[in-house]
Amino acid sequence: MNDLDNLKENKTGKCIIFSAPSGAGKTTIVKYLLAHNSNLEFSISACSRYPRRNEEDGVDYKFFSLTDFTNKIKNNEFIEWEEVYKDNYYGTLKSEIQRIWNAGKTVIFDVDVIGGLNLKKQFKDQALAIFVQAPSIEELEKRLRFRSTETEEKIAIRIEKAKEEMIKASEFDIILVNENLEIACKDAIDLVENFLTK
Repeated sequence: MNDLDNLKENKTGKCIIFSAPSGAGKTTIVKYLLAHNSNLEFSISACSRYPRRNEEDGVDYKFFSLTDFTNKIKNNEFIEWEEVYKDNYYGTLKSEIQRIWNAGKTVIFDVDVIGGLNLKKQFKDQALAIFVQAPSIEELEKRLRFRSTETEEKIAIRIEKAKEEMIKASEFDIILVNENLEIACKDAIDLVENFLTK
């Protein structure tokens, strides 16, 4: 029995997966859900980048050096991982999922598109995979600029990546268009509650 089988064997809950291109609003929606459903617990992703302003280690992400992250890959500590940008890795630690299930809660993921599809592939019907989409690429670009956290070069890279990611939207269980944040948050609550009561 491998580590994934062990996880599934010991499961006490389901998984909710939120993925989206950068700037679509998935993190805001996930935070709203966490504030309104005490049975959900956030799976803190690991990454090999430096924290952005207002980001806290162990709260927003588990921040590792590139060397530490690649060592964890070699030690098979991730259920999924990906090099999202050059030398910029993101992944989900097996220990994080086990921690949440051990507490009798449902895991909620905020991951990039490839990570979301990898998780859905592994957890199948145990997971609800939601793709959050901005109304348009233009709106996405506007939101990225409004964040003021990226250089022009990085914004251009993110926009190109978003175009590729949007092609994969149909591979998710649900596409949630975030045109109006308040409506999108309420729709997300309904989707999650319907899934958890099935």
